[in-house]
Amino acid sequence: MSTASPTTGPATGPVPGTGPATAPVPAPGRRRFGLGLLGPRRGRHELSPEQFEALALPVGDDGVVIGADPREAPAVLGLARSTPFDAVLIGGAWTAQVIALRTVGTGARVAVETARRQLWTGLAQAANGGQQCVTLHDVGRVPPQGPTVHSPVLVVRDCGVRPPRGRVVAAPWQPVLTLLPYLGPEAPRLMDSADLVGVQRVSPEEARHLGRLLGLPQEDVDALPTLRDGLTLWCAGGTRMYVDTRATEPETGLLGAARRMD
Repeated sequence: MSTASPTTGPATGPVPGTGPATAPVPAPGRRRFGLGLLGPRRGRHELSPEQFEALALPVGDDGVVIGADPREAPAVLGLARSTPFDAVLIGGAWTAQVIALRTVGTGARVAVETARRQLWTGLAQAANGGQQCVTLHDVGRVPPQGPTVHSPVLVVRDCGVRPPRGRVVAAPWQPVLTLLPYLGPEAPRLMDSADLVGVQRVSPEEARHLGRLLGLPQEDVDALPTLRDGLTLWCAGGTRMYVDTRATEPETGLLGAARRMD
């Protein structure tokens, strides 16, 4: 007598232990339960190697936009670093002030060591809206700044052509930018230890000397005496880039037009 339940019908599977089970083949037109729904067919989400570049995103390093490069792309200088960073600018205070003002805009503090306090007072007053973002110090009297990853500090040294050795030096999260009005006797020492050197318009004799110190090609040596205001040749290692620092309308209202001499 059959022992199959009347609701399930007689058993049709193999008897356990008699061999491997064979999956039943669904009849035509029947739904395939457990195998997923039959949906619309689409092309596979794949790209050919030639299409990879279309997915590239223009992501650069974090930092301060110091101007535009020859291709009109933003030139970004990463000042806040976990390692010491020294920069030297042979040029005018205007460019250093733009860099300082934009550094404040990134959330960092700026400490200015200067013998020309009156030149920096307007910038400090404008930047120190609700908090003290820019501090001015006499030469040789910069106190420890206590930089951290959450509170980096840019130290700007505007101490003339013979800057003394600073009490506050480059450190993690504390870059130092030394401003030289022209090529003086201390320039070779400072440039030799600098990670970045910027050069604005100089005399032909200075250009030749800088060409030897920085290993510049003759075309750059010839160009340095003719650079317009606001244009800087930045050199780091074996790389060089001309950057045009263009002030925004508020920056021009505060600092005036671009100028090489102050």
